[in-house]
Amino acid sequence: MEFNKKIILITGAGSGIGRAASLAFAKEGGTVIVSDINEKGGLETLAQIEAAGGKGFFIKTNVAVFSEVEALMKKIKDQFGRLDIAVNNAGISGPTARTIDTALDTWEQVMSVNASGVFYGMKTQLPIMLEQGGGVIVNTSSIAGLRGLPNAIAYSASKHAVVGMTKTAAMEYARHNIRINAICPVFTVSPMFDPAALEKVKKGIPDKLKASIPMKRFGKIEEQVGAILWLCSDKASFVTGQALPVDGGLTA
Repeated sequence: MEFNKKIILITGAGSGIGRAASLAFAKEGGTVIVSDINEKGGLETLAQIEAAGGKGFFIKTNVAVFSEVEALMKKIKDQFGRLDIAVNNAGISGPTARTIDTALDTWEQVMSVNASGVFYGMKTQLPIMLEQGGGVIVNTSSIAGLRGLPNAIAYSASKHAVVGMTKTAAMEYARHNIRINAICPVFTVSPMFDPAALEKVKKGIPDKLKASIPMKRFGKIEEQVGAILWLCSDKASFVTGQALPVDGGLTA
């Protein structure tokens, strides 16, 4: 029961890594605020938490809209009085295209969710953690936040922004007992990255991507969740400002 009595917020919790993290934190005794723009997915995650005997609540939120994020934090503060852990996980990939072919609305949408969403989250989470004397934040970046990713300039830019914001905020609030880190997943089998669907779009691409990873396989959701839980635990009490690659050695 590593996170017994902890109040934990996870955005993008309606599927994939966010859902799995929500279930894992709840299994370890945490009360999980499940947040997602997809109400159906979020409620399904909540139902799975409760079916497993865990505690959770669902609050629908579009992280790209500051007023909605602000309202989310107010609800958490009013209902629970604190926020021990925040996992800013919500993100989108956007359509692939070369830089000159990337549509302006694609750029704006991806940046608003992936970059502004993380900024809005930290901007509203940090005051609660300052008031209570500490807390932990984990932001979901990507290997695309550590290196280039051809045909995904908006995604790569947004994930680089997450790394930069993580390091900056971590330095600002380290002396206040607030730790802020990021995970940087490689291609991880999930609703956002489906190798079978990708194969149908362009034959042979999944095999080429897999071959680029030294461990010669894609990541698993539970491996990303394990990194998140470790960063949020007391075992990582002296770790802050890090962008942790969970990537099978790709960025090595």
